Amino acid sequence: MSKFEEVMLQLKSKSVPENLAGMAKFGMAIEQRLGVSIPETRRIARSTGKDHELAQLLWRSGIADARILASMIDVPGQVSEIQMEEWVKDFNSWDVCDQVCMNLFDKVPFVARKVFEWSDRNEEFVKRAAFALIACLAWHDKKAGNEQFVAFLPVIVKGSVDERNYVKKAVNWALRHIGKRNLELNKAALETALQIRNIESRAAKWIASDAIRELESDNVQKRLAGK
Repeated sequence: MSKFEEVMLQLKSKSVPENLAGMAKFGMAIEQRLGVSIPETRRIARSTGKDHELAQLLWRSGIADARILASMIDVPGQVSEIQMEEWVKDFNSWDVCDQVCMNLFDKVPFVARKVFEWSDRNEEFVKRAAFALIACLAWHDKKAGNEQFVAFLPVIVKGSVDERNYVKKAVNWALRHIGKRNLELNKAALETALQIRNIESRAAKWIASDAIRELESDNVQKRLAGK
C-alpha cells in the first residue's frame, strides 16, 4: 500500500458524515468532503510529516479534507507559482481557501506578489485568497516591517466595494489584522477604514464600521499600548 493510500485510509477512518450538515450551515461546500475535523486533520499531518509529493497527490484527490491536509504537509520552499495558480483555481469553499492560505501560501517567498495579482482577479475565492493572505501575513509574519502592510492598504480600499460575502469578509479580516499588529499600523488601518466608510457601497460601509469598532476598542488599544 502506498503512503497516499495509507493517509487516505486514515482520513476516511476519521470521517464524520454527521458533521456535514453543520458545515453546510456555515457556508462550507460539502461536496467531496468526509467531515474530518481540523484537530484530527492536524494529528494526521503531524504523524505524516512534511511531504511535497504526497501533498500533490492529496490535492489531486479532489476531497476537501485531503486538500486541507495537503496544505498542512506541503513544503513552502518547494511550492511554485504554477502550483499556487493550480490550487487557487480549485478553491470552492471559504474554509479550504483560508486553511491553504494560513497553512502554506503565506509562507512562500513570493506571497506578496500573489496578493497583488489575485486582488485584481474576479473569481470569488481567488480574490478572497488575496485578502486572506494579507490577514495571515499580519498574523503570522512577525519579522515583516510596517511598510509591507501599508502597501496592502490601497488594495484593501479597492477591494472594499466587492459586495460578495466571502470577499467582503476577507477584506474586513485583512484590515482588522493589519490594525491589530502595532500602534502605528492601527492608526494607518483606522485612517483607511475612515476612507472606506466614505465610499458609496454597502460592503465598504460594513467593512469600515466593523473594523473601526474592533480597532478602537479598549481591548485592542490596551494590548497595543502594552507592546
